[in-house]
Amino acid sequence: MVNTFKNHIHNTLPFLKDKKLMLTISGGIDSVVLAYLCRELDLNFALAHCNFNLRGEESDADEAFLVKLADDLDLKLFTENFDTTRYAEDAKLSIQMAARELRYRWFDELVNQFHFDYVLTAHHADDNLETFLINLSRGTGLEGLTGIPEVNDYIVRPLLPFSRAEIVSYANANGITWREDSSNSSTKYLRNKLRHEVIPVLKEINAQWLQNFKMTQEHLHDSKILIDDFMTQVYKDVVIFEGDIIKFDVSKLLKYPNPKSYLYQLLKSYKFTAWNDIYALLEAQSGKQVFSETHRLLKDRDVLILSLKAHTDEAQDAQYTITNDLAPAETACGTLRFETVSEMQKGESNTIYVDKNKLQFPLTLRKWEQGDYFFPLGMQGKKKLSKYFKDEKLSLLEKEEVWVLCSGNEIVWVVNRRADNRFKVSAQTTDILKIYF
Repeated sequence: MVNTFKNHIHNTLPFLKDKKLMLTISGGIDSVVLAYLCRELDLNFALAHCNFNLRGEESDADEAFLVKLADDLDLKLFTENFDTTRYAEDAKLSIQMAARELRYRWFDELVNQFHFDYVLTAHHADDNLETFLINLSRGTGLEGLTGIPEVNDYIVRPLLPFSRAEIVSYANANGITWREDSSNSSTKYLRNKLRHEVIPVLKEINAQWLQNFKMTQEHLHDSKILIDDFMTQVYKDVVIFEGDIIKFDVSKLLKYPNPKSYLYQLLKSYKFTAWNDIYALLEAQSGKQVFSETHRLLKDRDVLILSLKAHTDEAQDAQYTITNDLAPAETACGTLRFETVSEMQKGESNTIYVDKNKLQFPLTLRKWEQGDYFFPLGMQGKKKLSKYFKDEKLSLLEKEEVWVLCSGNEIVWVVNRRADNRFKVSAQTTDILKIYF
């Protein structure tokens, strides 16, 4: 296996040879064998071990074993102890997810502190198969079927092409000892259940099952590359970027065969799960929306609008009071400023000029509400804001973000859009007030 591993590093991962590496090690056979193989190739690496304190004396024995191993191999060993159970309770996570968060957070700290170039983990071909089956059971897309990436940012998995059987054979042939994690024999976790009860049956049915799986996964990976290349063109055709929101042209999307599959590809990175609801948006009326953990997808006429989740209800109901000292006010729209001036200048959308003596203090800055109306500057009569928004062709999302500056119950300014005629500067004005963000 040494020669095969050496060839793999030389042909596939040559960038590791002259870099400073950190090898994450549990004491189990996979990571211990990886340490021996890296030592054989004289790579520049140190060891890093997490003691999650989940198995009492067994966890401490793992750490003691690795202290001796590092000494035997003349390697530096970093160790860290975690109260994983408490962290999981505080963060409301499963033990597995808590351990993962703690582990990778610590790895990041070590990388930054000691300037490691890459972190090596001991995932192998059987781990890849287990991950494939887990993702398959959960109803994944193509990404979940292409498996664990061999290189992901600074994480590298040099053992990924090798099977567990090859690793065990190498360890036994070279008299290598390791630690057995008793929790690995439990089938209460899905991964262990697949490892001990499902995969052995698959290999019994076909001795070449793992090798055939690796070939299939390569084909899936090639297919993903083709899809990604094609989706680049689809993006150019249907996606519109406007500031921090993204719009998808539904009419153009519907011209593609099976538009649902394209919509999935466009949105798969935004943590949506209610895909049937999302597909229904293609034919839905304006105002229908679907939420993910982080984003909102809103149907508005002929577009789907993707944005970050709206502020909390408390933030949406925020209201700011401006007293007559006219001090700058920090608001959700930015800093609202006031300045007494002798004359008006050609304004921009974020600036208005008003007759200060017509204002009733304190002023109020709030979100617009149904029933609000104003007297648009330059027009005769009043207009409901809802009608004004329709005339201006504002999207539903844009309407939600409209704020109004009020004097008593009267709107002075539809912020950054239109001032009110009742507060305009006239020939009789003696105090001109500039208001701007």
